Amino acid sequence: MDDAEEEHGKESRAAQAPLPFRAAVDALRAARLRPQVEVEQVPPPQRLAPFAYALEAAVVDGEQDLADGRLVLLHDPAGHDAWRGTFRLVTLVRAELEPEMAADPLLPEVCWSWLTGALQARGLAYGEPSGTVTRASSHYFGGLSARPAASQIEIRASWTPREGLGGVPDTAAHLASWCDLLAQVAGLPPAGPGDASVVTLPQRRGPQSH
Repeated sequence: MDDAEEEHGKESRAAQAPLPFRAAVDALRAARLRPQVEVEQVPPPQRLAPFAYALEAAVVDGEQDLADGRLVLLHDPAGHDAWRGTFRLVTLVRAELEPEMAADPLLPEVCWSWLTGALQARGLAYGEPSGTVTRASSHYFGGLSARPAASQIEIRASWTPREGLGGVPDTAAHLASWCDLLAQVAGLPPAGPGDASVVTLPQRRGPQSH
């Protein structure tokens, strides 16, 4: 299949998608986000749900990525018992930290509270949240011994956005709350009206290498 045929196939599948899913995707595309977060569409996973849409984002300061992640919107028109709904949002968020901060025994609980707090701060209704918070440390030896030790936090989570008018969740608001989480993990201050500055906290490390 050449590029033109592949593109036509994508357009055909998009046209066949249910109206609620298309409306939810349109809202994601139209969302207004804080300027430090760079977002782009990426190919979604194919086997998690009949319909899916994926975004990748990075919190950028100059040439440094302070945090990055992926957000996937899933839709099953028939509903899903585990979701208790027809939509599901799935996310991965990563950031590098100073080893001292990564050693804090309360760090996993704090990071999970950042996720739920970001949703609650925008008044979003959601259900069935689940996920993991993982911290990892890397120490370098031999030819790599000059590199400083590095620590990373990783949040993997999913939740069911409550559906509104026409069976469509407020995906734009959920995306904005997810970007709030990215910014908080990256160490940015809360967004304010007209905020276009980038301020990093001392405990953050960049750029990242994956």
